[in-house]
Order: sequence, then structure tokens, then C-alpha cells
Amino acid sequence: MKSTDFVVLPRKEYEKLLATRTIPEFQPTPAEKKDLARARKERAKGNFLTIDELKHKLGLTN
Repeated sequence: MKSTDFVVLPRKEYEKLLATRTIPEFQPTPAEKKDLARARKERAKGNFLTIDELKHKLGLTN
């Protein structure tokens, strides 16, 4: 199929196609909001691991 091809499909099928293209927005639960706030505070204090540090702690580095 080329980008200039004309395609006809029923409205309901078109609406289904459009619905599959939407990405739902993340809606955190109250517990997740609390965890995110705590994580942000820890990060601000410098209490975090880089990806490389995490891989090393998990034994995933060579």
C-alpha cells in the first residue's frame, strides 16, 4: 500500500482504529502518589543509584 492509496472503511471500524491509537494517561493511586513523593525527596537528597550501580549490585555487569 502506498501513502497515496485511498482506503474506505465503515465509521465504526474507523472509530475503533482511532481508539487503539490513544494512549491512556497514567493516573496514580493515592499510595503511588505517596511513593512518588518519597522517591522525589530521596532523589533530592542524593539517595539514588545510577543504572550502572544498580546493574553492579544485581550482578549484571561483566
